[in-house]
Amino acid sequence: MASVENIDWPSKRGLAADSQRAEFIRLLEMHQRNGLNAVIVQVRPAADALYPSSYEPWSEWLSGTQGKAPSPYYDPLEFMIEETHKRGMEFHAWCNPYRAIYSIAKSSVSPSHITRTHPEWFLTYGGTRYFDPGNKEVQDWVTQVIRDIVHRYNIDAIHFDDYFYPYRIPGKEFPDDASFSKYGNGMSKEDWRRSNVDSIIVSLGQVIKEEKRTCKFGISPFGVWRNIARDTAGSETQAGQTNYDDLYADILLWLKNGWIDYVVPQLYWEFGFRHAPYEVLLDWWARHSFGRQCYIGLGIFKAGTNPAWRDKTLLPREIQAYRNYPGEVQGAVYFSSSSFASNPYGWNDSLRQHYYSYPALIPPMPWLDSVQPHEPVSRNEYNRKDSLLTAWLGKGSADDNLRGFAIYRSASPTLDLDSAHVFQFVPYDPVAAFELKTALPQPSKGAWYFVTAVSTTNVESPPVQLFNW
Repeated sequence: MASVENIDWPSKRGLAADSQRAEFIRLLEMHQRNGLNAVIVQVRPAADALYPSSYEPWSEWLSGTQGKAPSPYYDPLEFMIEETHKRGMEFHAWCNPYRAIYSIAKSSVSPSHITRTHPEWFLTYGGTRYFDPGNKEVQDWVTQVIRDIVHRYNIDAIHFDDYFYPYRIPGKEFPDDASFSKYGNGMSKEDWRRSNVDSIIVSLGQVIKEEKRTCKFGISPFGVWRNIARDTAGSETQAGQTNYDDLYADILLWLKNGWIDYVVPQLYWEFGFRHAPYEVLLDWWARHSFGRQCYIGLGIFKAGTNPAWRDKTLLPREIQAYRNYPGEVQGAVYFSSSSFASNPYGWNDSLRQHYYSYPALIPPMPWLDSVQPHEPVSRNEYNRKDSLLTAWLGKGSADDNLRGFAIYRSASPTLDLDSAHVFQFVPYDPVAAFELKTALPQPSKGAWYFVTAVSTTNVESPPVQLFNW
């Protein structure tokens, strides 16, 4: 969900707080119906905040004026996290690292904005003002902003997109000569720029884990690391710009060294696209995640934009293709949220009825946490009048931190978790319950139901049989 330019949420500037909240809930419920299990919400689009911050002013995309709080006052980030977790979904806080003023000509800029208080930290490039990535004080500032978010909010992940050094503008060079002269230390400018991005990634990873050991750190890079013409390790592509050579983001290094927990390559192209074919890049990323989790970024926002994206089978075929890599690709991330609103080409229906027709548990990251929660406890209650069987679910230990309970249905009295599909996911609540509407007044003994506890780090307990009905 992008907040910049009101792409997804809120839909426009200056909405009353009640309207903002109602919009977010509608979006969440649509995504939940579609079978999605996490949202990635942009909370720091341009050195501003969709939450109260002592570092940066309120975002202009909330109220219309940077520095102006929502009215009536509330904390959007706290609200969004609570509503997301209430539905058993993960909340990833998406931040842009270096964009400071989105449009110098049009953006609202608060007197307290960091570009006003530390103008020496910034560079102008193509009508946008950026933090200077080579400035060590800048790196410290961005790191502290992220530390503050992780410290104060119960987020599941920090997420950065593809904007490190900005995309090249033909004929214009990014104006960082002064910083290069000061900090270059004998390196080529290209290597120095990459080292600047490497160092902020390392710093961010450290402070995230210092504040919350289990908080994930994910990056959604441009879809091409390097073309094979520049590097034999690169992909069979002819992209005009790449992560390594133009954005100075050496994603593979970060994955190899375990500096990040997951990667979401933006594969927003179609099969057979001349410069960057979807199928080629899917295969390349599947083979280059180095044991970290890989989710494929799918470009539903492109629906209807060219002949390929007017083919109603395209998105389903892209989903089928990434599922051919079950050990290497753990899922998909869709950009962007509002693109689902019109149900383009019936793709919402495809997700609900076919591809995401049963709940998917989020894969755990054993390097962050591998401790199983205790087996859950349950108490069954049968309402004969309404033919309703209720299993009241609870923690096996007060120390367990749970995302929810996974219900399984089996045709036999045993359950193999490795091959079973989740029948229903019940978000954690002190009075969580699984309800089964029974067609018969007496048990038919046709199916066995089991439950597992799922921790907030997505580790699953052993199954416990609920009942046979």
